[in-house]
Amino acid sequence: MKRAFAAALTAAAVVVFAAPAPAFAADSSYRTLSSATNPDWMRGLPDATSLAALSIPGTHETLSIHGGALTQTQENYGDSAHTLTAQLRAGIRMIDVRLRVNAGNTFTIHHGATYQNANFDDVLARLAEFLAAHPGETVVLRLKQECTGQIGSCTDAGGQRAFADIFDAYAGNRSSLFWTPSVSRSAAADTPTLGQVRGKLVLAVLNGPRGGVIERYGLAQFAGWHDGSSEWVQDEYNVPNVGAIATKRDQVRRFLDRTSAGDRSKMYVNFASGASIFAQPQQVAGGAFGVQGVNPFLLTYLNEGPEVHTPVSRTGVIMLDFPGGALINKIISYN
Repeated sequence: MKRAFAAALTAAAVVVFAAPAPAFAADSSYRTLSSATNPDWMRGLPDATSLAALSIPGTHETLSIHGGALTQTQENYGDSAHTLTAQLRAGIRMIDVRLRVNAGNTFTIHHGATYQNANFDDVLARLAEFLAAHPGETVVLRLKQECTGQIGSCTDAGGQRAFADIFDAYAGNRSSLFWTPSVSRSAAADTPTLGQVRGKLVLAVLNGPRGGVIERYGLAQFAGWHDGSSEWVQDEYNVPNVGAIATKRDQVRRFLDRTSAGDRSKMYVNFASGASIFAQPQQVAGGAFGVQGVNPFLLTYLNEGPEVHTPVSRTGVIMLDFPGGALINKIISYN
């Protein structure tokens, strides 16, 4: 969980406030994941295509389905990472997984203090199952050590090995699943072509609990991926109130335009997500109080023609909360 959001949760324990209105109803951009079916959308693309040149739908806090309105970011399709399977079938190809160090040198999935009824073994099992059944696909992984030990966050179990050492054990046990150059702690990898990584899991970055990268895992271009935004990442996650959703929409739009016109050898990651006590994740995604959410805005913007603005030619990776089927389909269509 982001530090600002964790601090807000702490404040909420002593401040009484009116509950925000619920987000807008499900539509083609929001809370309709199962209306998209794209299990093999990468299969027909040329092997020589750089992963960076693709338009990829992703999910923020991919497995955060428990904890109530303040922590849930995705539709619930089942514990033990079965929600991930539903996302992969819909066409999601970048995921964002948050880990707590647990007893026995293992990882469990958390959003802040809330355990998400899944373990890292579940995540890897679901990915292995999907990629074995759909070997023309690849999945990109953003991995983050979640626990800061602060109020509102989780605390790692004591007496365990270092986070990187535990990760190495998982990667070693699943060596056939990972694209090997991305899981070396000593040398970051160049961005691969699709042909190099079909049937594999690509680690984009391994983030520490307070931002920054751990060792040199992942892709070299993300060496500067810290907490929040960086050169190739837009992650302005603090949306202080529902009125500020308009600012978040504009941040997403500006980065989308930059991606579309930018270097196709670089992967751009655009987080459509954001939250605070007064702007819950589903409100930022779907809208509330008459304010348009990021998801419906994105779908409208992507569908607009040249008479409105310069058309988008590539979306890069868009990390979504509660994505709808039409929005997933639209992002994939750019490929």
